[in-house]
Amino acid sequence: MTPRNTVRRLQAVGAAAAMAAGTLVATAPAAQAAHCATPRLAAGWYGDNQARLQQLIDQYGKCNPYRPTRAKPVAVFDWDNTVVKNDVGDAQMYWLLRNGRIRQPAGGDWTTTSRYLTPAAARSLADACAALARPGAPLPTDTPAGAGCADELAAVYGTAATRSGAAAFAGWDHRTIEPAYAWLPQLMQGWTASEVRGFAAAARAENLAAPIGATQRVGSASVTGWVRYYDQQKDLIQGLRKAGFDVWISSASPQSVVEVWAKGVGVAADHVIGIRNTTTTGGKFTAHLLGCGSVKDGADTMITYIDGKRCWINQEVFGVRGAAAEKVQPAARRQVFAAGDSDTDISFLRDATALRLVVNRNKNELMCRAYDDSDGKWIVNPMFIEPKKQKAAPYPCSTTGYVDHDGTPGPVRRGDTSVIPDQTDRVF
Repeated sequence: MTPRNTVRRLQAVGAAAAMAAGTLVATAPAAQAAHCATPRLAAGWYGDNQARLQQLIDQYGKCNPYRPTRAKPVAVFDWDNTVVKNDVGDAQMYWLLRNGRIRQPAGGDWTTTSRYLTPAAARSLADACAALARPGAPLPTDTPAGAGCADELAAVYGTAATRSGAAAFAGWDHRTIEPAYAWLPQLMQGWTASEVRGFAAAARAENLAAPIGATQRVGSASVTGWVRYYDQQKDLIQGLRKAGFDVWISSASPQSVVEVWAKGVGVAADHVIGIRNTTTTGGKFTAHLLGCGSVKDGADTMITYIDGKRCWINQEVFGVRGAAAEKVQPAARRQVFAAGDSDTDISFLRDATALRLVVNRNKNELMCRAYDDSDGKWIVNPMFIEPKKQKAAPYPCSTTGYVDHDGTPGPVRRGDTSVIPDQTDRVF
């Protein structure tokens, strides 16, 4: 036996002895931890939320040598009104209208833009827009002649109703899709992802440059004209990433739009999950959407919305395929942390195994579950900019706080099916 082999054998014997004594596994991580700096979160949080979030980082971050697995823990954030104040989808829609970037649909038939558009809405849109451009050409919604068309498009998108008050959408699953949200990327048909990212960059620059409270003119209406990143959320995302978390964004705004905004908090495009269009062979967006789980591409029945967010996260983050992606996964295949602000975030928030951060915007089901806090893993924070005042009436948890698949309201139930009692707004 050569001297080198003898040394190796002695090292192996020593390692085995150390393992038997229970010392080897503890020694290396402990030495590593001694030289590891855990990120510290900045101030600006409500109550003990900063401490709870810091505890999450301390427990699951890479500096903790005793965490159960060395795999990266996953954190998922909603985007609009969670990481930023105001809605980047709205900002993009307003930019498209102000710059004449929405195309006349095929044959002038607006039902080709959404399978849920009602006949009344299709007629109203045709009446307002048909004479302005040929099919496939951009509508001049940035001109005085196109103001009525811009107003009708903004009404259908923003209120889910025509200017005359007729319902604009019908027949959708209220737990997997919101037709008005889906309509924005559908209205981007005919453009490529690169072009839409250019539109998003222009809208982002305008909205960040505008002062807080600014408005802008779209058609004949005055609408919100500014967006801001929340400093606290930006700091949290950066802290989580430094601590070794795998941080994702899941948004019901268009994929290409959120990709542009997410760069501002250090999240790359491949960690953004937004509403995604199908494309032509030339790469242009169609008016149809990619599916998830058991939903085929082009079926347009599931987007990143309530149960749809669960599906897309399971599929894109954890690699779950087929109908299984629509189901709650074992704890080891779920995010440890989630943050959201709306009922649209309920499912992926509930899936988080360690901590759930809610930004309070007075949304019924979300606040019922957060204030009930049945497992002690929910924390609530007021909006960081222009927080809402205390909601005067209790949240109707025991009666109408939940909206079922067919749109029927009902009580909000815990996992054991017991009904959550009405909750008083406490964090504002």
